[in-house]
Amino acid sequence: MAPQATPPIARPSRPLDGLRLEAPGTPGPAGGLVAEHLRLLGAAETGRPGERMTLAGAEFGGVTAHVTWGDRAVDEATAQAVTGIMGVHGRRDGAPRGLAADYATTAAGVLTVQGLLAGLLAQARGSQVRRSEVSVERAGLLAVSQYLAAAGAEEAEAAEIAPGGPPFTSADGVVFELETLDPGAWAAFWRALGAPADAVRHGWRPFQFRYATACAPVPHELHAVAGRHGWERVREAARSSGAEVCALHSLTERAAEYDGAPPWTLTARDASYSGSGAPPDTDAPLAGLTVLEAGRRIQAPLTAHLLGLLGAEVVRIEPPGGDPLRGVPPACSGVSARWLALNRGKRAVEVDIKSAGDRKLLRAMAAEADVFLHNWAPGRAAALGLDHEDLSAANPGLVYAYTSGWAGRLPGAPMGTDFMVQARAGVGEAVRPADEPPVPSLMTLLDVLGGLLGAEAVLAGLLLRRRTGAGVRVDSSLLGAADVLTAPARSRAQRGLDPRQPAGFRRPVPTADGWIALPDHAVVPPDARHLSTAEALRRLHERGTAAVPVVTDLADLLSSGPISRDAHGSPAVPAPWRFA
Repeated sequence: MAPQATPPIARPSRPLDGLRLEAPGTPGPAGGLVAEHLRLLGAAETGRPGERMTLAGAEFGGVTAHVTWGDRAVDEATAQAVTGIMGVHGRRDGAPRGLAADYATTAAGVLTVQGLLAGLLAQARGSQVRRSEVSVERAGLLAVSQYLAAAGAEEAEAAEIAPGGPPFTSADGVVFELETLDPGAWAAFWRALGAPADAVRHGWRPFQFRYATACAPVPHELHAVAGRHGWERVREAARSSGAEVCALHSLTERAAEYDGAPPWTLTARDASYSGSGAPPDTDAPLAGLTVLEAGRRIQAPLTAHLLGLLGAEVVRIEPPGGDPLRGVPPACSGVSARWLALNRGKRAVEVDIKSAGDRKLLRAMAAEADVFLHNWAPGRAAALGLDHEDLSAANPGLVYAYTSGWAGRLPGAPMGTDFMVQARAGVGEAVRPADEPPVPSLMTLLDVLGGLLGAEAVLAGLLLRRRTGAGVRVDSSLLGAADVLTAPARSRAQRGLDPRQPAGFRRPVPTADGWIALPDHAVVPPDARHLSTAEALRRLHERGTAAVPVVTDLADLLSSGPISRDAHGSPAVPAPWRFA
């Protein structure tokens, strides 16, 4: 019997209204997340999500997404091992560690939604895109792209890679994260607690660079000083110094306050946008669109980088003199390798947003753009006259995107940075098994996932604009990323179950010369420690266990696989989608 036609709709209020998700066949990785996000965007689901998922209906011919594990991985554990995620996450501990949360699979799920949205948008613009393929391995490589770029740079890291780092523990047992971007506030906080001057001085550089190195070997004296003071005294020191502290929250606490909000919001504004131009190429579905990005650090720049990989022209707004992060070592051909991982291929324009004349120039640029994207501090855009209402006055069809820390969902929340959001949202419990104390990862989990969700939201906004003519504001956040990542564990907590994975979960197995990772729930071999990695893998493969070596030195990934070099000689992770 022929499938029932979807009735036409006069004006969709969501990007996927009038479309249906068809997913027959064997369930694949991230299928549940993909189906949930598509449902939130308006698609009707028919059947259980599978390895191949098709969006069809309304005015579209249909786009099919295919999600695979990749060339070597067979599940989340092995994907984390072969892409270097275990190696980077384990730097704080001095040995590779698996994330107990399904990080690579979650990233692949968001990328899959992006591929479907980009394909539909390309179809609406006259292209013949019909398929998008994403692998969990490619998603994992994207997640470690900054660390990978640094591993292939011409010079050494700017700070030591060695075990150690926050959180700290107070005398009354409160485990807490500390955050400041100001060395003066760092020094004042520790002076208020009576820390030795040498320890304070030597601790700043590893603390400052923990976003880059995924470790922070601060002097032991700082941990000892924190442990001599009660939590209220620690909070008082933070208030007086300008630093911020946040006690680690449990998943049960997060579940109790969880508001059920989606990971992004789309707010339409009446406009009469009508797209024009040549149909985009199949492998560049956003070709012909312009993204204006005023982003700092990771989250917003990664969002714009992904849109650029999809074919958009990205114009990066930088302060006078250029982005200071361009010069942060390690460098390739004089440019920061880590900066290139997020910003290669973008065109830069220097704008002093404190100058009225330059703000006028920025408004004029936004009037010609399709997307304006930023991650400024809350309230700053409005204070500068660069908020959605200001820019859409001259460009009603603009997609205005704000990638924030908290999205205004937690009043009184601390500074919205990766590690503070991890602490506040219970991520420390979700990423560690039950026999390890809850500790947020020093890998920038939420900045990366937040950037992915930002790109997903922008694509949804562009598709809604194309279908309705409306301008759209899209908001995404690090808190939304945390909630997406911890959703399975938080759900267990809501049902009164233990939200954490069992002892030893996803812990790599040492060999005589390295480490191996087994698929989740496989039986750990008793003799691996006395065998070489190659021999241990051979024996496991003979038993039918799909074990893999754990990548601990990211430079090993540069000699094989899909990694290339850009014009500066910096390692470049390929686009995570394949379109056809």
